[in-house]
Amino acid sequence: MKSRFGTKVYKVNVDAGFTCPNRDGTVGTSGCIYCNNDSFRPNSCRPTLSVDDQIRNGMSYIHKRYKAEKFLVYFQPYTNTYAPVEELERLYRQALTDPSVVGLAIGTRPDAVDEEKIALLESLAEEYFILIEYGMQSMYDRSLEFINRGHNYNTFLKALDLTKDRGIFTGAHIIVGFPTETREEMLAMADELSHQPLQFLKIHQLQVVRDTPLEIMFREHPFHVFAYEEYIDFVVEFIERLSPRIVLQRLFATAPESILIAPQWGKSRQEILRDIESKLGSGDTCQGKRMKVHFPIPR
Repeated sequence: MKSRFGTKVYKVNVDAGFTCPNRDGTVGTSGCIYCNNDSFRPNSCRPTLSVDDQIRNGMSYIHKRYKAEKFLVYFQPYTNTYAPVEELERLYRQALTDPSVVGLAIGTRPDAVDEEKIALLESLAEEYFILIEYGMQSMYDRSLEFINRGHNYNTFLKALDLTKDRGIFTGAHIIVGFPTETREEMLAMADELSHQPLQFLKIHQLQVVRDTPLEIMFREHPFHVFAYEEYIDFVVEFIERLSPRIVLQRLFATAPESILIAPQWGKSRQEILRDIESKLGSGDTCQGKRMKVHFPIPR
């Protein structure tokens, strides 16, 4: 982003009031078993405020704290392409009106895009930085069924194929630590994604948070979640196997302590990043050092 815009670019989170096809009955009604949107969005990102107010408040706060001058508006909670294309165009163009906003980041599900919506993003990408982030979560259909995701891995691949070569930056979000997968199966996702048309990736360890079906499941039948040192070792190995052309936007998740049930590491973001960097340094390793030749992976 620095090389593209000459300075750091900061995300401003907004909640535009979208819902999700896995909640409104189109795909399902209960949502994914781990989903509590309060686990990741800042207080300034609330649908009680207009999109304009959320952007204005977010930019003001970030400017004061970081002296930021350029911003991406990040449509984050729920499924941010889940509306008629006319409504999406109105919202997206509204978010781009401030000259300090250089683009959009749009979080969505791979089953909530089509040619018309991607064509809209393609037209915006002629003037702005446009990033679409697909919630892949896992490449194993048994895991997607376990979490009540409502789509399979092939749906993600179809969305990637629809988006590639359109001038749109593409990202994926995965969760590691599902009890349906072995450690090696989780690591194999690095091998698979290294050969997909992705520019960005977020890695998120499974967290059990309050007011979710996963909380009930965990309390009734506890399952293994990553211990801290175990996760540091895991994510470093994942990084080693991931193509160095993919930009890592996130290496872990940090849900608020007030709703986090497990795993409770008692570490700050800075401490986690420091320990990951220390592990990489002590092992004299780096992203892509153990990248594998692509091969079909059974699912």
